[in-house]
Amino acid sequence: MVRMLFLALLATVISGCASVPPLGGEGVEVIAGNELPAPTRTDLSANTRPYLIGPFDKLTIDVFGVDELKREVQIDASGRLSFPLIGVVEAAGRTPQELATDIETRLRGRYVREPQVTVNLEESVGQVVTVDGEVEKPGLFPVVGRMTLMRAVAQAGGVAEYANLEDVVIFREVDGQRLVGVYSLKGIRRGNYADPEVYANDVIIVGDSPTRRMIDQILGLGPLLTTPLIVALRQ
Repeated sequence: MVRMLFLALLATVISGCASVPPLGGEGVEVIAGNELPAPTRTDLSANTRPYLIGPFDKLTIDVFGVDELKREVQIDASGRLSFPLIGVVEAAGRTPQELATDIETRLRGRYVREPQVTVNLEESVGQVVTVDGEVEKPGLFPVVGRMTLMRAVAQAGGVAEYANLEDVVIFREVDGQRLVGVYSLKGIRRGNYADPEVYANDVIIVGDSPTRRMIDQILGLGPLLTTPLIVALRQ
């Protein structure tokens, strides 16, 4: 079944249609466009732009002019932290600025006349992207602000010596549907298409992806230099 669907995909690609219709049946569905759809707030489970604090994140909290209240804290498993004078504070699901505002409100008047609080992320555990395959330093990397595929690979130390730059796969879940995007780092570097944005919970595999090998073997596709391939894996 999967082979038949991929062969149907090949016929569609060869036909050069600008809009690719969904493939019927079980297996895969081609999605028009050069980028994977962005995940929703629900997909990210409290991960979004701007950064939302998650359990086990490490933060630095500084109250301007009150050195005794400056400290590093780690969010506990329930998403809370304990801060002097004000006790337990709900942190998970908030931006650092929202948390800073809450702490200011609790300190104001009773403990500090006009508190100015800053909260900075030191280490993220909840909002990470996984980079694996032919990179120098495979692992989990925090997603702070806007991150693209090229930046994620750079965080992993860049591609390894024998990496296949035509073979980069991004796995993502959007609204409960598992999506796969196949990209070429060479194509991005040459300006054939934009460097796609990546999000927390994405899994990036560089250089030797079984998914890309299956596509190549079944479709006989050459390097995807001019357009990425976006595929939805049906449940």
